[in-house]
Amino acid sequence: MHLQMQQQVYVKVISVSGSKLSLSMRDVDQHTGKDLLPLKKRSEEETFRTNPQDSKDGPVARTGLSGIRIVEEDDVGSSRRPLKRMSSPEIWEAKQLIASGVLSVSEYPSYDDEADGVMYQEEGAEEELEIEMNDDEPAFLQGQTKSSIDMSPVKIFKNPEGSLGRAAALQSALIKERREVREQQQRTMIDSIPKDLNRPWEDPMPESGERHLAQELKGVGLSAYDMPEWKKDAYGKTITFGQRSKLSIQEQRESLPIYKLKKELIQAVHDNQVLVVIGETGSGKTTQVTQYLAEAGYTTRGKIGCTQPRRVAAMSVAKRVAEEFGCRLGEEVGYAIRFEDCTGPDTVIKYMTDGMLLREILVDENLSQYFVIMLDEAHERTIYTDVLFGLLKQLVKRRPELRLIVTSATLDAEKFSGYFFNCNIFTIPGRTFPVEVLYTKQPESDYLDASLITVLQIHLTEPEGDILLFLTGQEEIDFACQSLYERMKGLGKNVPELIILPVYSALPSEMQSRIFDPAPPGKRKVVVATNIAEASLTIDGIFYVIDPGFAKQNVYNPKLGLDSLVITPISQASAKQRAGRAGRTGPGKCYRLYTESAYRNEMSPTSIPEIQRINLGTTTLSMKAMGINDLLSFDFMDPPSPQALISAMEQLYSLGALDEEGLLTKLGRKMAEFPLDPPLSKMLLASVDLGCSDEILTIIAMIQTGNIFYRPREKQAQADQKKARFFQAEGDHLTLLAVYESWKSKNFSGPWCFENFVQSRSLRRAQDVRKQLLTIMDKHKLDVVSA
Repeated sequence: MHLQMQQQVYVKVISVSGSKLSLSMRDVDQHTGKDLLPLKKRSEEETFRTNPQDSKDGPVARTGLSGIRIVEEDDVGSSRRPLKRMSSPEIWEAKQLIASGVLSVSEYPSYDDEADGVMYQEEGAEEELEIEMNDDEPAFLQGQTKSSIDMSPVKIFKNPEGSLGRAAALQSALIKERREVREQQQRTMIDSIPKDLNRPWEDPMPESGERHLAQELKGVGLSAYDMPEWKKDAYGKTITFGQRSKLSIQEQRESLPIYKLKKELIQAVHDNQVLVVIGETGSGKTTQVTQYLAEAGYTTRGKIGCTQPRRVAAMSVAKRVAEEFGCRLGEEVGYAIRFEDCTGPDTVIKYMTDGMLLREILVDENLSQYFVIMLDEAHERTIYTDVLFGLLKQLVKRRPELRLIVTSATLDAEKFSGYFFNCNIFTIPGRTFPVEVLYTKQPESDYLDASLITVLQIHLTEPEGDILLFLTGQEEIDFACQSLYERMKGLGKNVPELIILPVYSALPSEMQSRIFDPAPPGKRKVVVATNIAEASLTIDGIFYVIDPGFAKQNVYNPKLGLDSLVITPISQASAKQRAGRAGRTGPGKCYRLYTESAYRNEMSPTSIPEIQRINLGTTTLSMKAMGINDLLSFDFMDPPSPQALISAMEQLYSLGALDEEGLLTKLGRKMAEFPLDPPLSKMLLASVDLGCSDEILTIIAMIQTGNIFYRPREKQAQADQKKARFFQAEGDHLTLLAVYESWKSKNFSGPWCFENFVQSRSLRRAQDVRKQLLTIMDKHKLDVVSA
């Protein structure tokens, strides 16, 4: 394009410095004067983007359901790609060219004088984001938030310096060390395999022995079914267990201690609106009370609801009661746990976790379907039990015909009774035999090792009777079983056989039920369990209990905003519970692996209620949704620490579930409908606005199910190899999504899970959770869209 003198041209201003203007004709349409390549920095869209409401013809912004602003832009603006700053060698090169006069400034279209003469070059680059901390305190929490009050973590050790505190810390370190040793052995084993074993596969005519060897070693540490030997032994079908019980179901029911008090109990329920029932575990209260009331005709006026603090307990109790009642599970007798509802229109006795009853109150605050509510195992004091206490206390005043039964296995019933208007206490004598309690002379530092030695001592020196050993978690239990098995093998052939059975909640249920089978004559069984065997399960035939004095507790640190599982000393009440386990079938012994002074001085008298040590986000949200606004003055039996409540409300405020006054917003109301943590329910609602709810649903369902990948001790290398196939660079959440999607594409097949070391149980649970969440979304007419 040739220019003549005095010709009119269109130019654009590139930069202004002082009185000097830099102009350029490049990228300007000479007929219309339109800028063909508007600079992002100067563009008008920028003003639209920062303040969409003011412009009439700018992009349209609407606020989505989850409070996210969705900007629908014009197509023109978005087609231009952002500019990227040039790297410093490029800038240097350009400056040299300009200085040498080969290239004039005006020809370099993106020379920007203000920004230190930085040139921009076009590219689909990432824009730099600035993140500002939002420090606004919500009005209703003025002067009470993180910045202003001390957020110290909950104190769970009565005496952190004592022998028990030290032992707990040491054990955590030992667990880590054991894990490393195990991984080291695994590596050594794999490295010791000669590396050229693949050659016989390529050699068309190798010696037959060679190929066989290669095939053997190729799978070392790999195949999915190498159980460790102790497991093969414990679960091999070779053991014939003794007879479980010769009595018919009716006779078994009549042999329970509670049977003798049947009439008195029904009368007491009739006379008292609220009744506290104390019964030793194993007295039959969980399974029988509901049936007695059903037989007495209480079900004609409404359902009987019974809450359990643990999922496992709710399911197994319901199963047993259905057998005794003579119906199929889910007909007259059913259960409901989070993400699994096994009840029908005929259900009159309903077992559920306490969280489920709380959700029912959310929907129907008078629980009008129920005529009797039984809060079972209330001494466990889970967070939901505590909230139910407060809600039911109010409900009992509103519905004089409602009957409330609170049961507990420990003797803190006075406290319960005092809380519920000094109601009457009904005591069921348990079948208890005297238990001799033995303490150690000096503190044990490694309780795991000490407990194994004790098991062997009992096995070799004491008369017959089964052993129950309490440990804290799955890894510890597996290690203990492994070592016990090896030590027993080391003792040779002349020693009577010891059957080793682990119990923890992650164990498949068919394995869990093995612990109830009596040991064959001449053999002894040892059950290695977590604190689930302390109150929820009763195992017959136990004469010896070994109690190291520890359990894992879920503790929330409001300062970090994290939950963590910590090994902590148990309370004196739990220690008594554990000892009592040895006196169910006959007089027994309890070996406590701590000193008597540790019991007196380092254990708190009762466990800290869960409500005082965990994250209150979900609870706060559902209580607000029930219309309880003033949580700080709610009538809790043991009020949570104010800072925990405040940090929960602060979280809900920043998620947009509470407004300036601390009242529930529309979004909060919707979030409360989902049985999820507040951040997750917010994420789900936001995904509806952002058009990816299908994927987010799957991710949430996968997060909810705990551990997806299975990493057997014997084949870690191969499991890791398979797991690596699913890896997504963007992180764990998308990895989980990939696992679910590939399982779905294989038609949800079971064998596929085994091949890829994925727990099919977890995936099926994720599938259930997903279905449940889908029904809630349909109910609220939320779109499920895939990105």
